[in-house]
Amino acid sequence: MRRLLDRFKYNGLFVKMFVIMVVSLVTVSVTTTWTTINTSERVFMETFSITNSKVIEQIKSNMDSFNYSIVIASNNMSQSGSIRGFLTEGDGDSISRNKAYYSMSQQMKRFISGVDAYDVGITITGVNGRSYATDRSYWPLTDDEIRKHPITARTLEEPRRLMYQYDDAQRSDNPEAGPTIVASKALIDRTTDFVYGTMYFSIPEREFRRFYESFTSLGNDVVVLDGEGTIVSANRPERIGMPAADLLGYAKQIEDERLPYKDADIMGHEQIVLSEHLSSFDLYVVNLIDKETAIGQLIDTKTIALSVMAITLAAVIIVFVISRRMTKSLSRLVKQISTISKYEFDHHVTVGGSYETRQLARAFNDMLDELQEYVKELVQTQKQQRNAELEALQQQINPHFLYNTLASVKFMVQQGSKEKAAETINALISLLQNAIGNISETIPLSQELVNLKNYVFINHVRYGDRIKVNYFIAPDCMGCHVPKLIIQPFIENAFFHAFNRKPEGHIYIMVAREADALQCEVVDNGDGMADAVSGSPLPSPKSKRQLFTGIGVRNVHDRIKLLYGEAYGVTVTSEPGEGTKVKIRLPALKE
Repeated sequence: MRRLLDRFKYNGLFVKMFVIMVVSLVTVSVTTTWTTINTSERVFMETFSITNSKVIEQIKSNMDSFNYSIVIASNNMSQSGSIRGFLTEGDGDSISRNKAYYSMSQQMKRFISGVDAYDVGITITGVNGRSYATDRSYWPLTDDEIRKHPITARTLEEPRRLMYQYDDAQRSDNPEAGPTIVASKALIDRTTDFVYGTMYFSIPEREFRRFYESFTSLGNDVVVLDGEGTIVSANRPERIGMPAADLLGYAKQIEDERLPYKDADIMGHEQIVLSEHLSSFDLYVVNLIDKETAIGQLIDTKTIALSVMAITLAAVIIVFVISRRMTKSLSRLVKQISTISKYEFDHHVTVGGSYETRQLARAFNDMLDELQEYVKELVQTQKQQRNAELEALQQQINPHFLYNTLASVKFMVQQGSKEKAAETINALISLLQNAIGNISETIPLSQELVNLKNYVFINHVRYGDRIKVNYFIAPDCMGCHVPKLIIQPFIENAFFHAFNRKPEGHIYIMVAREADALQCEVVDNGDGMADAVSGSPLPSPKSKRQLFTGIGVRNVHDRIKLLYGEAYGVTVTSEPGEGTKVKIRLPALKE
């Protein structure tokens, strides 16, 4: 069986030629039948599209009637002095507030009577923080949620336009609420263009669906799309809220090219697509007719299959002989190429067979030679680039650190603290000697600990010792080699960003072995970070400035991954007010 599969694999061209020739014969035999069926199908589709176009016109008429009612109500509300007063005046005393609310209620009862034919809820909000709603269940959002909602933001961007927008109003505190279509418009003073409020007309999607639901049937669906391609309404509820960019593209194509309909493959089904753009709503009504359901089985599959089988059996022998003779030498070349192992660019194929095959073999061998040279150059280039990137991360010393440290030493000398000044100079010299060097070199953890202590000592000299630093290093870790200054950026970050609110605190440096890895932790009991996620790479620090080196806390994570791979790196956990814990995972290497 395996041998048979190999023969099939290396004779793919022969098989393809054989299949192509057989298919060609079959195609000739079914051409007449296909032409007849296709013509009948086209006539049927054109007739069906005319009928359904009238259906879409009726749907459009229903929705335009609804839009007209909303426009009348919105215009009346815009011209109402009672509504404007309710939304702009101050709180006043309880009597004036009650009067304003009563007047508002009476006005709203009159306005909502104009849309009584539809199941619509009206909500208005004003610049003075007041709001009024005929029924909150239609759009179950609080006043604060409405003010911050994207629908409000888009409405205020175009305040003079009545906009229809979709909102999936399903909420955990109101599981019965469903998707809603919201018509919104700003309330504007006509003379000053001052926006003093916003009005919202919310209709549940299940009610909006009634505009067209009576025109749908099995295999004949209607969906309503917004300008971004989201299905805002459909007779099949499972489609609501789904993105349908392809369907929006078909709808725009039908509109732009003025097509009566379009054939399309949608969700694995052949569909006839009809569309109408509702300019008042900025929505597209799309009618989808399942071709198989609408047209039915017009093809006599059994007769065609028997004809194809008869023609194929008669032609098999001739096709086999011709195809095999043409492809034998080429199949042999393919077999040689496929047996060359991955990246073995020095294994050439045998040159032989027909003229075409020999030319292909020579070209393939030349390509292998060129590819081998190119890979060598690429590997060398990537190695150089990687070393340059790593070197750039470390070979940076912030001059401000040197200026400020030397300024502190100068001050100590002037004050007569020569011994402390000498200790500071010695710590600075040791720190700089270890900071400037070849990036590919590593140092023992014991030396890194000396560097950390020198850095902490300099900071205590400069800023005082309100922040204590404690070291807990497992003895078996001292000989492990780590990249230079791999922990220092986190100590620096803790010094200058972790204790902005707390007057004092502690930083703990802990290192221990964990299987074949070195687990380093820098823990502080400082202010913490609100934007940190447990187990995630370190978030953006409060300041991008590094006072000692250019190696930022984020760059350490990239540096470790460049050196040791994806299994190693930096993660952080933090709680506001509790502190921050940074974990640095490194391989436990000894040289």
